[in-house]
Amino acid sequence: MYDKVTQKDIERMEEEIEHRKLIVRKEALDAVKEARAQGDLSENFEYKAAKQFKNENEKRIRYLERMIKTAVVISDESKTDEAGMNNKVVLWFEEDDEEEEYTIVTTVRANSMKRWISNESPLGKAVLGHKAGERVYVKVSEQAGYYVTIRSIENTEDDGTIGLRKY
Repeated sequence: MYDKVTQKDIERMEEEIEHRKLIVRKEALDAVKEARAQGDLSENFEYKAAKQFKNENEKRIRYLERMIKTAVVISDESKTDEAGMNNKVVLWFEEDDEEEEYTIVTTVRANSMKRWISNESPLGKAVLGHKAGERVYVKVSEQAGYYVTIRSIENTEDDGTIGLRKY
């Protein structure tokens, strides 16, 4: 995998693993036992659903453990006047004459619905390390790209959300 994550991302993944092992795993096992006690397993939808939930929880635990084991930890520190990790940036897109706001995060936290862009995305890569007022080129491919101007940079407090699921 070799995802680039911050130390805070690692800590959140460890918290989710602990939550899943101590709470969700117990709930899933109890649900399987309860559904199994209802009799005929071949036509017991509740049993199948409980087993699926249990298996998905175990799969998620293995996924997170593997991600932590193979992750490359990167720094989330940046200069106060430069776009960096967990910074909210207001960008002006020249071609569209529109302004949009994004937060730069790691790949495991990227969430388009919240306008959180990955530091490894073309836009995230282009903006990182630049200052407000700078015009930067966003390279999408060898043949395509566009310009954006950084209107403002806001150092935000990390809200703790990582895009990881808790049940």
